[in-house]
Amino acid sequence: MTDHHPPSDALVSRLTGDWLALAGGSPAARAAGAELIARWAEPHRRYHTLHHLAAVLAAVDDLAGEAADPAAVRLAAWFHDAVYDGRPGWDEERSAQLVQARLPRCGVPPGRVATAARLVRLTAAHDTVAGDDRDGAVLCDADLAVLGRPGYDAYAADIRREYAHVPDELFRLGRSQVLRRLLAAPRLYRTDRARELWEERARANMNAELARLDAAG
Repeated sequence: MTDHHPPSDALVSRLTGDWLALAGGSPAARAAGAELIARWAEPHRRYHTLHHLAAVLAAVDDLAGEAADPAAVRLAAWFHDAVYDGRPGWDEERSAQLVQARLPRCGVPPGRVATAARLVRLTAAHDTVAGDDRDGAVLCDADLAVLGRPGYDAYAADIRREYAHVPDELFRLGRSQVLRRLLAAPRLYRTDRARELWEERARANMNAELARLDAAG
């Protein structure tokens, strides 16, 4: 793949500032932030990039009023795809382990570390543990906000590029299964705010992609 474009200095600078405001300016926090930005900027990524991280953080800001611990949600957002090798489940588990290894050194309280790690693991299936899991609902909704925002076609194309090693037929099958599973849910988004912002457009976008995949099959 040759279409990788390094992130802009402005984006890196903005995200670095956001991280330090969240995690503090200790040497350990600065090192963790630099590591995270380097991970999110890895050249094999096409969708799960620093732009995705910035978008998820912006969506968390939109929904923060519905979170029980907005800081834990923001920390989880930073780590949720920090390990990304295109291996569903494994990537999220490794990312959660990174939370548990890095955040204690930054002085984050143990309870918040445990919450952030739990939230990262939730993003494997976007399935909150209970109806009153406000933090899980906010993170999962923020991660799926792209489905209902402008630029859906570019997002879908970037997902395909990340799975360029997968033959077309197998990709269409797998992608269609993911879309159908999401569309089958009574509510795509858990929070009322996310549902108001993105639900209708997300369903229209996914149905349109599914129709294209079916037509190409």
